[in-house]
Amino acid sequence: MERRDKAETIRNEKVVNCLYQNCNALFRLVCFPWGGGGSNYFAKWGQDISNSVEVHAIQLAGRESRLEEPLASDMHQVVDEIACALLPIIQGENFAFFGHSMGSHTAFYTALHLKEKYNLEQVHLFVSSISPPHAQALPLKDDLCEEEIAFELKKMGGLPENFVDDEELSQEFVTRVSADLHLLSDVICDPSSKTRLSCDVTCFYGSEDIPVDVEAWKDVTSGSFDSFVLPGPHFYLLEPSNTSFIKNYITKTLEISVLAS
Repeated sequence: MERRDKAETIRNEKVVNCLYQNCNALFRLVCFPWGGGGSNYFAKWGQDISNSVEVHAIQLAGRESRLEEPLASDMHQVVDEIACALLPIIQGENFAFFGHSMGSHTAFYTALHLKEKYNLEQVHLFVSSISPPHAQALPLKDDLCEEEIAFELKKMGGLPENFVDDEELSQEFVTRVSADLHLLSDVICDPSSKTRLSCDVTCFYGSEDIPVDVEAWKDVTSGSFDSFVLPGPHFYLLEPSNTSFIKNYITKTLEISVLAS
């Protein structure tokens, strides 16, 4: 039994990346990376965020320390894996989700699963640069070939700077984006589902972003909804001033939620 528990702990640490542990924090903020992305960008948020927040970032198969694992092909399995890894972290705690672009959909599906199966719901859902699943508007079409995906990513500023001049890194990233697109496009979302969320939802997006049906996020929850437009394209959040705004907003929103409860 002890050996199995240790194996599960190791497995969970592969799925959830926490670079800066803060056991006394009031909140656990779980961040979901964009399509093709890894966990380290968000995990580093824990270095300079408020002491009231401990940051965890989701690490999907086929990237970073899980590079040897095959890319996921079933969203239900992905969500179940994430939920199981998060349970020891969020049970009995105040927690919130943040997802950027396609990561917002993964965050949303995970939130629904946790509510339906475990009766756990986050204090707040923060989404970014994407319409909700039922609006059927992924940032890229899932029927594009990898060359077309690479072209579209460059147009929307979706290729990390260090990848643009590195053909091998660029190809690996595009392959992961393609897999994530297919992963998300196979899921059918019914906004009238009884498992609708009841937490508040906030959507961020860039002023030069691809079209985002922001208002449609109201349909996924019975809670309140708000939105913010920040300067920049689809990956506006990589701008330090925008990152600071988002982290400060999340922190203040979560702290206010405690006072209001």
